[in-house]
Amino acid sequence: MFSLNMFEPHVGRVFQNRFSTQYRCYSVSMLAGPNDRSDVEKGGKIIMPPSALDQLSRLNITYPMLFKLTNKNSDRMTHCGVLEFVADEGICYLPHWMMQNLLLEEGGLVQVESVNLMVATYSKFQPQSPDFLDITNPKAVLENALRNFACLTTGDVIAINYNEKIYELRVMETKPDKAVSIIECDMNVDFDAPLGYKEPERHMQHPEEPDEEEPDPSDYEMDMGFRAFTGSGNRLDGKKKGIEPSPAPIDPSDIKRGIPNYDFKIGRITFIRNSRQQPRKIESDDSASNFIAFSGEGQSLRKKGRKP
Repeated sequence: MFSLNMFEPHVGRVFQNRFSTQYRCYSVSMLAGPNDRSDVEKGGKIIMPPSALDQLSRLNITYPMLFKLTNKNSDRMTHCGVLEFVADEGICYLPHWMMQNLLLEEGGLVQVESVNLMVATYSKFQPQSPDFLDITNPKAVLENALRNFACLTTGDVIAINYNEKIYELRVMETKPDKAVSIIECDMNVDFDAPLGYKEPERHMQHPEEPDEEEPDPSDYEMDMGFRAFTGSGNRLDGKKKGIEPSPAPIDPSDIKRGIPNYDFKIGRITFIRNSRQQPRKIESDDSASNFIAFSGEGQSLRKKGRKP
């Protein structure tokens, strides 16, 4: 009798679908070539050799390509994306801030593994300097800088460049996992208080203690010198009709200054008018009897009784 097990597939065979290898890592400033690659320092992506692309194309991996970087000597890890495959064989180039997180030196070994990460829904950042508060719209600046990143890892300190100045931010929290992908996602961003930030002290005033004492109205000095519109006037024709005499001097006891209106109500406007009786006009009998309207004599150029 023949066993039917010979027709069953081999159960112990495992197909490797994950990329995993080691590289010597260097900072972007060590990348050979005439072109300036400062754009790599502004994001969270690395440069790998062409052999990595050939190996990744043979594996059944998901896109976009995301990788987990591990420094086995310090037990530090982070996540990143890939920018290009133009590095020399056995070498990969990392941003400087990423090498600092991994505690790597130039030429150190780093383990690179392909991973699948969940899409981010929330992240919280803590600026490492109070200078970050000088930015007018920090959320817009961060959103623009995160376009060069592929993923975020809780605990990492990322670096963004704004107005020719480097700002460092620590990733305090990410949801729904500690490592998330931020490619084509709708993520809520929150900020924690910057490291070393102190809130300004507020001096609370006690309501029962006024700042200044209210002065006594009796202590006010009354200016009895110049008073506007108190002089007498003269007519051009020399007549005295309609001229009022100078008003009588005001008694200082009638002047009240500095006394508030205790009957004031909010929303009510009170117009204080002068209730003092105006003096009557004094007409001169002599001027009234001497003046007669239209009583002058006129002269004609033509004599009466002559005909032209």
